[in-house]
Amino acid sequence: MITILTSEKCSSILTAIFLHMKRDTMKANEIRKGTVIVHNNTPYRVMDFNHVTPGKGQAVVQTKLRNMLNGSQTEVRFGSTESVEEADIFSYKATYLYSDSDGFNFMNSDSYEQLALTEELLGDAVYYLQEQMSVDITTYNGEPIGIKLPQTVVLTVIETEPELKGATASNSPKPAITDTGLNLNVPPFVKQGEKIVVNTESGEYISRSDS
Repeated sequence: MITILTSEKCSSILTAIFLHMKRDTMKANEIRKGTVIVHNNTPYRVMDFNHVTPGKGQAVVQTKLRNMLNGSQTEVRFGSTESVEEADIFSYKATYLYSDSDGFNFMNSDSYEQLALTEELLGDAVYYLQEQMSVDITTYNGEPIGIKLPQTVVLTVIETEPELKGATASNSPKPAITDTGLNLNVPPFVKQGEKIVVNTESGEYISRSDS
């Protein structure tokens, strides 16, 4: 049997398809750290957020956002029930190869194609990159906008004050610089030349490395 669709029926079907294709949205009170949203037609990663309930008026969500196209940061306040668009992003596995005048070079783990990303695009991620490191490259509208690193990396301390004898982790931390140029605080017992485990999200010292 052949079914003939009226113009009204076709319109309903097209509307349903369009609604299905619309990008996902969430309420502002569902925002979490790391969520990627679209604000002013630009993808932003939520770096921090805080639910604020004033004495009068509507509850709001105060966010700190990082522009994933140029790295700039801004603060935006949303009404707690306001609809926020989730960014339509895609990620793929890649291996970090090396850096040169073109930038930081990666190889797609599936296609083996190589691409160079700029220091501006990578931001603080450049302090954790190590040759042959596996990362996730994030794209928006087909263009790379950033990478996701392993949660921790092992770095070498190349500059810090001399070790304090009898020092413990509870003593005041001291500044240090790693072989990748990262500045951070370490416990007073950490020595120059030692390998340490660092959190790539916070840039904080976790422990000495066993390797």
